Amino acid sequence: MPVAKRDYYEVLGVQRNAAEQELKGAYRKLALKYHPDRNPNDKDAEEKFKEASEAYGVLSDAEKRRAYDAYGHAGVGSAAQQGFNPDTFADFADIFGDFFGFGDLFGGGGGARRRTRAQRGDDVRYDLEISFEDSIRGLEADIALPKLENCASCHGTGAESEDGWTTCSTCRGRGEVFYQQGFLSIRKSCGTCGGRGKLLRRPCKSCKGEGVTQVTKKLKVKIPAGVDTGMKMRLQNEGQPGANGGPPGDLYVFLSVKPHPIFERKEYDLHCVVPVNVAQAALGTEIDVLTFDGLETIKVPDGIQPGETMRLRGKGVPFVNGGGQGDLIVHIEVRTPKKLSREQKRLFEQLRDTLPAENEPEEKSLLDKLKDYLA
Repeated sequence: MPVAKRDYYEVLGVQRNAAEQELKGAYRKLALKYHPDRNPNDKDAEEKFKEASEAYGVLSDAEKRRAYDAYGHAGVGSAAQQGFNPDTFADFADIFGDFFGFGDLFGGGGGARRRTRAQRGDDVRYDLEISFEDSIRGLEADIALPKLENCASCHGTGAESEDGWTTCSTCRGRGEVFYQQGFLSIRKSCGTCGGRGKLLRRPCKSCKGEGVTQVTKKLKVKIPAGVDTGMKMRLQNEGQPGANGGPPGDLYVFLSVKPHPIFERKEYDLHCVVPVNVAQAALGTEIDVLTFDGLETIKVPDGIQPGETMRLRGKGVPFVNGGGQGDLIVHIEVRTPKKLSREQKRLFEQLRDTLPAENEPEEKSLLDKLKDYLA
Protein backbone atom coordinates (compact mmCIF):
# COMPACT_ATOMS: atom_id res chain seq x y z
CA MET A 1 0.00 0.00 0.00
CA PRO A 2 1.57 3.33 -1.04
CA VAL A 3 2.55 5.74 1.72
CA ALA A 4 0.48 8.94 1.76
CA LYS A 5 2.45 12.08 0.95
CA ARG A 6 2.89 14.58 3.73
CA ASP A 7 1.54 18.10 3.36
CA TYR A 8 4.20 20.26 1.68
CA TYR A 9 3.82 23.06 4.22
CA GLU A 10 4.25 20.50 7.00
CA VAL A 11 7.37 19.14 5.30
CA LEU A 12 8.99 22.59 5.29
CA GLY A 13 7.59 23.51 8.71
CA VAL A 14 5.94 26.76 7.58
CA GLN A 15 2.44 28.26 7.66
CA ARG A 16 0.27 28.21 4.55
CA ASN A 17 0.67 31.98 4.12
CA ALA A 18 4.48 31.82 4.26
CA ALA A 19 6.27 34.32 2.04
CA GLU A 20 8.88 33.38 -0.56
CA GLN A 21 11.85 34.23 1.66
CA GLU A 22 10.41 32.17 4.52
CA LEU A 23 10.00 29.18 2.18
CA LYS A 24 13.54 29.56 0.94
CA GLY A 25 14.95 29.81 4.47
CA ALA A 26 13.04 26.72 5.66
CA TYR A 27 14.18 24.71 2.65
CA ARG A 28 17.79 25.78 3.05
CA LYS A 29 17.76 24.65 6.68
CA LEU A 30 16.37 21.22 5.81
CA ALA A 31 18.57 20.77 2.74
CA LEU A 32 21.71 21.59 4.68
CA LYS A 33 20.68 19.11 7.39
CA TYR A 34 19.75 16.17 5.14
CA HIS A 35 22.01 16.67 2.11
CA PRO A 36 23.59 13.33 1.06
CA ASP A 37 27.09 14.80 1.20
CA ARG A 38 26.55 15.35 4.93
CA ASN A 39 24.81 12.02 5.43
CA PRO A 40 26.61 9.41 3.30
CA ASN A 41 24.85 6.03 3.03
CA ASP A 42 21.86 7.36 5.03
CA LYS A 43 18.77 6.46 3.00
CA ASP A 44 16.42 8.15 5.49
CA ALA A 45 18.28 11.47 5.18
CA GLU A 46 18.32 11.11 1.39
CA GLU A 47 14.53 10.60 1.32
CA LYS A 48 13.97 13.62 3.57
CA PHE A 49 16.20 15.69 1.31
CA LYS A 50 14.17 14.62 -1.73
CA GLU A 51 10.90 15.28 0.14
CA ALA A 52 11.96 18.81 1.14
CA SER A 53 13.21 19.52 -2.40
CA GLU A 54 9.93 18.31 -3.90
CA ALA A 55 7.93 20.48 -1.49
CA TYR A 56 10.03 23.55 -2.22
CA GLY A 57 9.89 22.89 -5.98
CA VAL A 58 6.09 23.13 -5.85
CA LEU A 59 5.62 25.91 -3.28
CA SER A 60 8.29 28.19 -4.78
CA ASP A 61 6.42 28.17 -8.11
CA ALA A 62 3.45 30.58 -7.87
CA GLU A 63 1.28 28.67 -10.36
CA LYS A 64 1.98 25.26 -8.85
CA ARG A 65 1.41 26.64 -5.35
CA ARG A 66 -2.02 27.99 -6.31
CA ALA A 67 -2.94 24.58 -7.73
CA TYR A 68 -1.64 22.80 -4.62
CA ASP A 69 -3.50 25.17 -2.26
CA ALA A 70 -6.72 24.54 -4.18
CA TYR A 71 -6.51 20.78 -4.85
CA GLY A 72 -3.69 19.39 -2.74
CA HIS A 73 -1.34 16.80 -4.21
CA ALA A 74 -3.87 16.02 -6.93
CA GLY A 75 -3.48 19.54 -8.29
CA VAL A 76 0.24 19.03 -8.92
CA GLY A 77 0.22 15.31 -9.52
CA SER A 78 2.54 15.29 -12.49
CA ALA A 79 4.98 17.68 -10.85
CA ALA A 80 4.90 15.76 -7.57
CA GLN A 81 5.55 12.43 -9.29
CA GLN A 82 8.77 13.79 -10.72
CA GLY A 83 10.18 13.96 -7.21
CA PHE A 84 13.14 16.32 -7.12
CA ASN A 85 12.86 18.51 -10.17
CA PRO A 86 16.24 19.53 -11.67
CA ASP A 87 14.70 22.88 -12.59
CA THR A 88 14.83 23.85 -8.92
CA PHE A 89 18.61 24.06 -9.34
CA ALA A 90 18.00 27.55 -10.74
CA ASP A 91 17.53 28.65 -7.11
CA PHE A 92 20.38 26.64 -5.57
CA ALA A 93 23.04 29.32 -5.94
CA ASP A 94 20.79 31.80 -4.13
CA ILE A 95 20.00 29.30 -1.37
CA PHE A 96 23.35 27.60 -0.77
CA GLY A 97 25.93 29.99 -2.22
CA ASP A 98 29.27 28.19 -2.27
CA PHE A 99 28.50 25.90 0.68
CA PHE A 100 28.65 22.76 -1.44
CA GLY A 101 30.66 24.29 -4.25
CA PHE A 102 27.45 24.97 -6.16
CA GLY A 103 28.36 28.60 -6.78
CA ASP A 104 30.81 27.57 -9.45
CA LEU A 105 28.60 24.80 -10.77
CA PHE A 106 25.83 27.30 -11.34
CA GLY A 107 28.00 29.97 -12.84
CA GLY A 108 27.78 32.23 -9.79
CA GLY A 109 24.00 32.42 -9.66
CA GLY A 110 20.93 31.03 -11.31
CA GLY A 111 22.42 28.75 -13.94
CA ALA A 112 22.26 28.85 -17.68
CA ARG A 113 18.52 28.33 -17.83
CA ARG A 114 17.94 31.60 -15.98
CA ARG A 115 20.51 33.44 -18.10
CA THR A 116 19.31 32.31 -21.51
CA ARG A 117 15.54 32.28 -21.17
CA ALA A 118 13.52 35.40 -21.99
CA GLN A 119 13.15 37.56 -18.91
CA ARG A 120 10.67 40.33 -18.28
CA GLY A 121 12.24 43.73 -17.63
CA ASP A 122 12.22 45.39 -14.21
CA ASP A 123 9.34 47.61 -13.15
CA VAL A 124 10.16 51.28 -12.53
CA ARG A 125 8.79 53.62 -9.86
CA TYR A 126 8.32 57.35 -10.47
CA ASP A 127 7.17 59.69 -7.67
CA LEU A 128 5.04 62.61 -8.87
CA GLU A 129 3.81 65.48 -6.69
CA ILE A 130 0.79 67.41 -7.95
CA SER A 131 -1.18 70.38 -6.64
CA PHE A 132 -4.43 70.02 -4.71
CA GLU A 133 -6.28 71.76 -7.53
CA ASP A 134 -4.91 69.33 -10.13
CA SER A 135 -5.95 66.36 -7.97
CA ILE A 136 -9.53 67.69 -8.07
CA ARG A 137 -9.65 68.61 -11.75
CA GLY A 138 -7.21 66.08 -13.27
CA LEU A 139 -4.33 66.89 -15.59
CA GLU A 140 -1.95 65.60 -18.23
CA ALA A 141 1.53 65.65 -16.66
CA ASP A 142 4.85 65.62 -18.52
CA ILE A 143 7.53 63.48 -16.90
CA ALA A 144 11.14 62.79 -17.87
CA LEU A 145 12.08 59.20 -17.08
CA PRO A 146 15.71 58.00 -17.03
CA LYS A 147 15.68 54.40 -18.22
CA LEU A 148 17.38 51.78 -20.34
CA GLU A 149 16.14 51.05 -23.83
CA ASN A 150 17.07 48.47 -26.41
CA CYS A 151 19.84 49.90 -28.53
CA ALA A 152 18.41 51.46 -31.69
CA SER A 153 21.43 50.40 -33.76
CA CYS A 154 21.43 46.68 -32.94
CA HIS A 155 17.81 46.36 -31.75
CA GLY A 156 19.00 44.91 -28.46
CA THR A 157 21.12 42.08 -29.86
CA GLY A 158 24.44 43.67 -28.87
CA ALA A 159 25.97 42.67 -32.22
CA GLU A 160 27.00 44.96 -35.03
CA SER A 161 25.21 42.77 -37.59
CA GLU A 162 23.25 39.52 -37.80
CA ASP A 163 26.43 37.50 -38.22
CA GLY A 164 28.06 39.26 -35.24
CA TRP A 165 27.49 36.15 -33.11
CA THR A 166 29.05 32.70 -33.34
CA THR A 167 27.95 29.46 -31.68
CA CYS A 168 29.90 28.59 -28.54
CA SER A 169 32.03 25.53 -29.18
CA THR A 170 32.23 24.56 -25.49
CA CYS A 171 28.50 24.03 -24.94
CA ARG A 172 27.58 23.76 -28.64
CA GLY A 173 24.96 26.45 -28.31
CA ARG A 174 23.15 24.96 -25.31
CA GLY A 175 24.47 27.57 -22.89
CA GLU A 176 25.08 24.92 -20.23
CA VAL A 177 27.14 21.87 -19.43
CA PHE A 178 26.19 19.03 -17.09
CA TYR A 179 27.88 17.45 -14.09
CA GLN A 180 27.03 14.39 -12.02
CA GLN A 181 27.29 14.67 -8.24
CA GLY A 182 26.06 11.58 -6.46
CA PHE A 183 22.46 11.00 -7.45
CA LEU A 184 22.13 14.61 -8.57
CA SER A 185 22.41 15.67 -12.19
CA ILE A 186 23.57 19.27 -12.04
CA ARG A 187 23.59 21.75 -14.88
CA LYS A 188 26.25 24.42 -14.95
CA SER A 189 26.27 27.66 -16.88
CA CYS A 190 28.83 27.53 -19.64
CA GLY A 191 31.82 29.50 -18.48
CA THR A 192 32.92 30.29 -22.01
CA CYS A 193 29.77 32.04 -23.23
CA GLY A 194 28.24 32.95 -19.85
CA GLY A 195 25.17 30.84 -20.57
CA ARG A 196 24.23 32.54 -23.84
CA GLY A 197 25.15 29.62 -26.08
CA LYS A 198 26.90 32.04 -28.42
CA LEU A 199 29.85 34.39 -28.44
CA LEU A 200 29.92 37.98 -29.59
CA ARG A 201 32.42 38.45 -32.43
CA ARG A 202 31.63 42.02 -33.47
CA PRO A 203 29.96 44.09 -30.76
CA CYS A 204 27.66 46.97 -31.64
CA LYS A 205 29.60 50.23 -31.65
CA SER A 206 26.70 52.22 -30.19
CA CYS A 207 26.09 50.12 -27.07
CA LYS A 208 29.46 48.28 -26.97
CA GLY A 209 27.73 44.92 -26.98
CA GLU A 210 25.40 45.63 -24.05
CA GLY A 211 22.26 45.72 -26.18
CA VAL A 212 20.83 48.65 -24.21
CA THR A 213 21.54 52.37 -23.90
CA GLN A 214 20.72 54.93 -21.21
CA VAL A 215 18.10 57.44 -22.35
CA THR A 216 15.75 60.00 -20.87
CA LYS A 217 12.27 59.30 -22.13
CA LYS A 218 9.58 61.98 -22.02
CA LEU A 219 6.09 60.73 -21.33
CA LYS A 220 2.65 62.29 -20.95
CA VAL A 221 0.71 60.80 -18.06
CA LYS A 222 -3.04 61.40 -17.97
CA ILE A 223 -4.09 61.72 -14.32
CA PRO A 224 -7.85 61.53 -13.73
CA ALA A 225 -9.76 63.88 -11.46
CA GLY A 226 -10.17 62.72 -7.87
CA VAL A 227 -6.77 61.11 -7.24
CA ASP A 228 -5.23 61.28 -3.79
CA THR A 229 -1.88 60.76 -2.08
CA GLY A 230 -0.80 57.11 -2.16
CA MET A 231 -2.60 56.24 -5.37
CA LYS A 232 -0.53 54.84 -8.20
CA MET A 233 -0.90 54.58 -11.94
CA ARG A 234 0.46 51.75 -14.06
CA LEU A 235 1.84 52.36 -17.54
CA GLN A 236 2.38 49.04 -19.24
CA ASN A 237 5.66 48.33 -21.05
CA GLU A 238 7.26 51.61 -19.95
CA GLY A 239 9.70 49.99 -17.51
CA GLN A 240 13.14 48.58 -18.16
CA PRO A 241 13.63 46.43 -21.28
CA GLY A 242 13.51 42.65 -21.00
CA ALA A 243 16.50 40.36 -21.48
CA ASN A 244 16.89 37.78 -24.23
CA GLY A 245 13.80 38.98 -26.04
CA GLY A 246 11.61 39.23 -22.94
CA PRO A 247 8.90 41.91 -22.60
CA PRO A 248 9.65 45.24 -20.87
CA GLY A 249 8.50 45.93 -17.33
CA ASP A 250 5.90 48.49 -16.31
CA LEU A 251 6.13 52.03 -15.00
CA TYR A 252 4.32 52.82 -11.75
CA VAL A 253 3.65 56.50 -11.06
CA PHE A 254 3.10 57.07 -7.33
CA LEU A 255 1.14 60.25 -6.58
CA SER A 256 1.40 62.69 -3.70
CA VAL A 257 -0.85 65.74 -3.37
CA LYS A 258 0.28 69.04 -1.87
CA PRO A 259 -1.86 70.34 1.02
CA HIS A 260 -4.31 73.20 0.44
CA PRO A 261 -4.48 76.33 2.63
CA ILE A 262 -8.31 76.25 2.83
CA PHE A 263 -9.60 72.78 2.11
CA GLU A 264 -8.95 69.45 3.80
CA ARG A 265 -9.88 66.24 2.08
CA LYS A 266 -11.47 63.24 3.82
CA GLU A 267 -12.14 60.46 1.33
CA TYR A 268 -14.23 62.23 -1.35
CA ASP A 269 -15.55 65.04 0.85
CA LEU A 270 -13.91 68.45 1.25
CA HIS A 271 -13.96 70.33 4.55
CA CYS A 272 -13.41 74.03 5.24
CA VAL A 273 -13.94 76.42 8.14
CA VAL A 274 -15.95 79.64 7.64
CA PRO A 275 -16.09 82.25 10.46
CA VAL A 276 -19.18 84.30 11.34
CA ASN A 277 -19.58 86.89 14.09
CA VAL A 278 -21.95 86.48 17.01
CA ALA A 279 -24.58 88.72 15.45
CA GLN A 280 -24.57 86.75 12.20
CA ALA A 281 -24.78 83.49 14.17
CA ALA A 282 -27.72 84.78 16.27
CA LEU A 283 -29.70 86.45 13.49
CA GLY A 284 -28.69 84.29 10.53
CA THR A 285 -26.98 85.57 7.40
CA GLU A 286 -25.89 84.79 3.86
CA ILE A 287 -22.22 84.08 3.18
CA ASP A 288 -20.16 83.32 0.09
CA VAL A 289 -18.25 80.03 0.25
CA LEU A 290 -15.35 79.22 -2.04
CA THR A 291 -15.72 75.98 -4.03
CA PHE A 292 -13.78 74.56 -6.95
CA ASP A 293 -16.70 75.64 -9.16
CA GLY A 294 -16.49 79.24 -7.94
CA LEU A 295 -18.27 81.14 -5.14
CA GLU A 296 -21.42 79.58 -3.72
CA THR A 297 -23.86 81.63 -1.61
CA ILE A 298 -25.35 79.76 1.33
CA LYS A 299 -27.87 80.85 3.93
CA VAL A 300 -26.76 80.45 7.54
CA PRO A 301 -29.83 79.85 9.75
CA ASP A 302 -30.37 82.00 12.81
CA GLY A 303 -29.15 80.55 16.09
CA ILE A 304 -26.44 78.42 14.52
CA GLN A 305 -23.97 77.10 17.09
CA PRO A 306 -20.16 76.93 16.95
CA GLY A 307 -18.98 73.75 15.24
CA GLU A 308 -22.21 73.09 13.38
CA THR A 309 -21.81 72.18 9.74
CA MET A 310 -23.55 72.89 6.48
CA ARG A 311 -23.31 70.52 3.52
CA LEU A 312 -23.04 71.55 -0.14
CA ARG A 313 -23.82 68.39 -2.06
CA GLY A 314 -21.78 67.58 -5.13
CA LYS A 315 -19.16 70.25 -4.41
CA GLY A 316 -16.48 67.85 -3.17
CA VAL A 317 -14.01 65.56 -4.95
CA PRO A 318 -15.01 63.70 -8.13
CA PHE A 319 -14.95 59.91 -7.88
CA VAL A 320 -11.86 58.60 -9.67
CA ASN A 321 -13.85 56.07 -11.64
CA GLY A 322 -16.63 58.54 -12.42
CA GLY A 323 -20.27 58.37 -11.47
CA GLY A 324 -20.46 60.93 -8.74
CA GLN A 325 -18.82 63.52 -6.55
CA GLY A 326 -18.36 64.08 -2.82
CA ASP A 327 -19.70 66.99 -0.79
CA LEU A 328 -18.25 70.19 0.66
CA ILE A 329 -18.70 70.33 4.44
CA VAL A 330 -18.64 73.90 5.81
CA HIS A 331 -17.75 74.10 9.51
CA ILE A 332 -19.17 77.26 11.10
CA GLU A 333 -16.85 79.03 13.53
CA VAL A 334 -18.54 81.68 15.68
CA ARG A 335 -16.01 84.36 16.58
CA THR A 336 -16.37 86.70 19.53
CA PRO A 337 -14.89 90.18 18.95
CA LYS A 338 -11.84 90.93 21.10
CA LYS A 339 -12.10 94.72 20.84
CA LEU A 340 -15.34 96.71 20.98
CA SER A 341 -16.07 100.36 20.45
CA ARG A 342 -17.90 102.24 23.19
CA GLU A 343 -21.17 101.99 21.26
CA GLN A 344 -20.71 98.29 20.57
CA LYS A 345 -19.96 97.63 24.23
CA ARG A 346 -23.12 99.51 25.26
CA LEU A 347 -25.24 97.47 22.89
CA PHE A 348 -23.74 94.22 24.12
CA GLU A 349 -24.43 95.25 27.70
CA GLN A 350 -28.06 95.86 26.83
CA LEU A 351 -28.20 92.49 25.10
CA ARG A 352 -26.60 90.81 28.08
CA ASP A 353 -29.18 92.25 30.45
CA THR A 354 -32.03 90.90 28.32
CA LEU A 355 -30.64 87.37 27.91
CA PRO A 356 -31.00 84.70 30.61
CA ALA A 357 -27.80 83.70 32.40
CA GLU A 358 -27.15 80.06 31.54
CA ASN A 359 -23.82 79.28 33.16
CA GLU A 360 -24.52 75.88 34.69
CA PRO A 361 -22.66 72.89 33.16
CA GLU A 362 -24.94 70.90 30.88
CA GLU A 363 -25.23 67.15 30.70
CA LYS A 364 -24.58 65.80 27.25
CA SER A 365 -27.61 64.74 25.30
CA LEU A 366 -28.02 61.16 24.14
CA LEU A 367 -27.23 62.29 20.58
CA ASP A 368 -23.99 63.98 21.68
CA LYS A 369 -22.95 60.86 23.59
CA LEU A 370 -23.63 58.75 20.51
CA LYS A 371 -21.53 61.10 18.36
CA ASP A 372 -18.63 60.85 20.85
CA TYR A 373 -18.92 57.06 20.84
CA LEU A 374 -18.84 56.85 17.04
CA ALA A 375 -16.03 59.41 16.64
